[in-house]
Amino acid sequence: MTLTKVDIVEKVAAKCGFSKLEAAELVEGVFDTIKLSLDTGHNVKVSGFGNFVLRDKRSRTGRNPQTGEAMEISSRRVMSFKVSQVLKDAINKK
Repeated sequence: MTLTKVDIVEKVAAKCGFSKLEAAELVEGVFDTIKLSLDTGHNVKVSGFGNFVLRDKRSRTGRNPQTGEAMEISSRRVMSFKVSQVLKDAINKK
């Protein structure tokens, strides 16, 4: 089963006693803040959950898998998520 944004909104509304509209605004605000921080080049650390880390990849030469033709892969910024030890332990029931 996959947890969706709608599921998160419903759980926040039920747990905190907010209306679904208020919970949706709260959840959207959290996600917008994370997106804005990442967009401006800042990493995001959520204690007990994990880190969203940005890395810059340089341009490189790759191959088209269908034709085998060499092509330039442009430089880009990638994001990875590193799980905190607290969350790892919770998932593994330690």
